[in-house]
Amino acid sequence: MDNDLFECLFVCRGFVAQKLGLPLVPPYFRDANCSNCRKFQKGVNFAVVGATALDNAYLARKGIINELTNVSLGVQLGLLKTLLPSLCSSSSACNEFLNNSLILMGEIGGNEFNLAFIQGISSEVIGGLVPEVIKAISAAIEELIELGAMTFVVPGTIPLGCLPVLLTRFRTSNKQAYDRYGCLIWLNDFAHYYNEYLKKELESMRRLHPRINIIYADYYQASMPLYLSPRSFGFKSTLTACCGGEGPYNVNVTLSCGDPGTKSCDDPSSYVNWDGAHFTDEAHRVISNGLLDGSCTIPRFEFPSCAS
Repeated sequence: MDNDLFECLFVCRGFVAQKLGLPLVPPYFRDANCSNCRKFQKGVNFAVVGATALDNAYLARKGIINELTNVSLGVQLGLLKTLLPSLCSSSSACNEFLNNSLILMGEIGGNEFNLAFIQGISSEVIGGLVPEVIKAISAAIEELIELGAMTFVVPGTIPLGCLPVLLTRFRTSNKQAYDRYGCLIWLNDFAHYYNEYLKKELESMRRLHPRINIIYADYYQASMPLYLSPRSFGFKSTLTACCGGEGPYNVNVTLSCGDPGTKSCDDPSSYVNWDGAHFTDEAHRVISNGLLDGSCTIPRFEFPSCAS
């Protein structure tokens, strides 16, 4: 694959950019008025805390309230389409621009499930969200293909049963509910279900678009070394949040990191989890390595370095 692929627009975490010898991808919302659009020609990140694949109106009809943001996947796609004319001079130029781009779709969709689980939404409703989330992701990919994009990395979800916020929400005295690493089995089973559903959809899309590169990023498997052998990576705590409030997992579901009553650990690099719902930078580094060497991607894909 041509190295120029990695020199245009893509959305990815900093460790991936560093591995490829590229500058960190600037966040779109830091300069949403586009006072300096040229900086987005090498990459742009539309990520927002709490962003979902489905819009807030749809989630509200299911009883799920997202107070963090209304920037869904559809909104992010609209922002990209609005930004494109500032980055390329014509529709054909924009088509070529996207043709030479790598687009990372998320990880999007996880927030729907976290919100639903925390808010006590029924398992029937949550299960029904899975095909809707995946439909939204595949529709966004289809729209981007029409615009000219040819290469996508689509992440699955992480081991939800190992998240301190969900371990706190569903804490139980039933030891049979946990695996040997202390994670809730049923939540990890749900994550497996979602990932298998997503993989099948992506395989279907590959058959429809044989010339399009659609790469599944297995965040679940890339995360597992954090729990299987944490000490080999220097982690002392796997299931306790570095920044939180109280209890065995250092999480208060009514407080966010930085709120009065929360506190941070002295050494975040020794923790897998930052705030109950998100990994620390050091954990992200481990996950990124599993993706970049191709061992956790389908099809297996080795990202070349652009540094020279």
